[in-house]
Amino acid sequence: MKKVGVLGSGVVGRTLAEGFEKHGYEVMLGTGNPNKLSDWQSGTNGKVASFERAASFGDLIVLAVKGTAAAKIVEQVKVGISGKTVLDVTNPIADGVAKDGVQALFTGPDESLMEKLQELVPDAFFVKAFNCVNNKLMVNPPKSKAVVMNICGNDGPAKKEAKEVLTQFGFKSKDVGDAAAAREIELAAIAL
Repeated sequence: MKKVGVLGSGVVGRTLAEGFEKHGYEVMLGTGNPNKLSDWQSGTNGKVASFERAASFGDLIVLAVKGTAAAKIVEQVKVGISGKTVLDVTNPIADGVAKDGVQALFTGPDESLMEKLQELVPDAFFVKAFNCVNNKLMVNPPKSKAVVMNICGNDGPAKKEAKEVLTQFGFKSKDVGDAAAAREIELAAIAL
C-alpha cells in the first residue's frame, strides 16, 4: 500500500487525506500541533503526526498548507520530501481581507509560489495540482462538476504520478508545462 504524507490539517488537507484513504492509501496527516487533531480519524489507515514525521512517512507528499506558511514548512521538511513527488496545493494568497472582492497575492507577475518552493528544495519534485478546485469537489466530483485540472512541474515522472492520482480522484489532467506555468495556474485560484 502506497503511503501519503499530507502536510496541512485544515479543511483542504483533511479532505485530501480522506480522499487518499478512500482510494486505499495509507495516510499520515502532518500538522504543527498534532494534539489539536488527536480525535481526527479517517478510516483505519489515518494517522496524525508532526509535519516532519508525515513528510518522512509518505512515498507521495501533498502540500496543503496556507500559502504564507508554505516556505517555512517546506524548509522544516526538506529532508523528508527530497526525492519525492510533492503535489503542491498551495496558493500565494496574501493575508488580509480581499479588497473590492479581489484577493491579493504575495508573488509578483514573474514568479510563483511553487517556483520558490522548488528552489528551496531542488531535490523534491513539485507538481502544482488541486489548488484551483473547491475542497467540496476535490474527491470524485459529480460528473457534471468534473473539470480538467491543469498541472505543471519540472519532472516528467512526478507529473505522471500526479496524473494517476488525479484520474483516481475523478479528474482529467492537462500538463501545461514546467514550474513557471504555476504563475498562471496560481492566478486562477483567485476566482475560488
